[in-house]
Amino acid sequence: MKLRDYQNDIAIKAAYKLLAFDTCYLSMECRTGKTITALSAADNFDAKRVLFITKLKAIPSIKADYEALKPVSFVLDVINYESAHKAKGDYDLVIVDEAHSLGAYPKPSKRTQEIKKICEGLPVLFLSGTPSPESYSQLYHQFWVCSSSPWKAHKTFYKWAKAYVNIKQKKINGYLINDYSHADKAKIDQDTKDLFISYSQEQAGFDVKINEHILTVPMNEQTGRLINTMRSNLMVEIDGNTILGDSPAKLLTKLHQLSSGTVIAENGLHLTFDRSKAEFTRREFAGKKIALFYVYQSEAELLQSVFPNWTDSPEVFQASTDKVFISQVRRAREGVRLDTADALLFFNLEFSYLSYEQGRNRLVSKERTDPVEVYFLCSDCGIESKILEAVHGKQDFTLSYYGRAGK
Repeated sequence: MKLRDYQNDIAIKAAYKLLAFDTCYLSMECRTGKTITALSAADNFDAKRVLFITKLKAIPSIKADYEALKPVSFVLDVINYESAHKAKGDYDLVIVDEAHSLGAYPKPSKRTQEIKKICEGLPVLFLSGTPSPESYSQLYHQFWVCSSSPWKAHKTFYKWAKAYVNIKQKKINGYLINDYSHADKAKIDQDTKDLFISYSQEQAGFDVKINEHILTVPMNEQTGRLINTMRSNLMVEIDGNTILGDSPAKLLTKLHQLSSGTVIAENGLHLTFDRSKAEFTRREFAGKKIALFYVYQSEAELLQSVFPNWTDSPEVFQASTDKVFISQVRRAREGVRLDTADALLFFNLEFSYLSYEQGRNRLVSKERTDPVEVYFLCSDCGIESKILEAVHGKQDFTLSYYGRAGK
């Protein structure tokens, strides 16, 4: 396999940074070739045995890239995050894919703590197209897993935050808690400027345009009534099954579910009471090859009943002419390629810029010349449009890495 010129240049620079600092962060936008670039960097670094930690769905494509590259210096072990504790080997480099998933704060997640054990004393190459999707505070625990973190003098996030965060307070469920999201970007950039290599789709010569469309879906009158009742009474009943919204967080979740015509009741039953959104999708996109992202399992059951030719395998979908790809957005927003689709549809939306940004990029590739058509399905009585507004408001954190903040 022959790398593109920019990939080869970045791989060489990354190897030098690994030699100089024992860590490097490839902040490359989706579909610019992070994986093949990282593997080439490992080859240039003269690694002998490399551990590649990634998401489960990405493993086949990473192994395929390794076989295509045929690096001369190292053997590769690829493992998913959930199985990372099983990794056994005398590694001399760890590649952490989708590293932003380690960014929880103020306390490190169990996953992050496990990865830190694996990376102890080893050079670490981080990969992500969205290093800090919602706050620059998300960078602390990513670098924390590496023994050569630029902030190793700050043993905990709380100590780091005293120097790098404008700590405010916000009220959640009636209680005031510390808000650590307002990090000092200039100060963080100063500490990390030698560690990052950023590269955008524009720099890579991508001509693909992403067109976003919001489709308002007429729902049954019952759905609007249920949503209004839930808001006012914090409870509804559907066919004798109780649905409660007895806390602010739970109320928001239930309103979110009801908006698409399905809901999970208190007894655990998955209820479908309005098929309008799924039937609308089938009618509007008849004859199109589409990929669908859902949020809740009850939505998956509805969609699978309406599209019996569905698959959740990216490889099967890519090779097919008539399959409908249906997946939970968090499972498929990273590490998979769906660029043979005519359109990507968000059946429902998460309160997550990461799911929005990485999800819509699944259809982007250097080979694609047609515009990427992305559709957000918003019920006429639900809260999806408000979620989309909130998600759009978080985009500057990611765009700043590629010099496009505020555009």
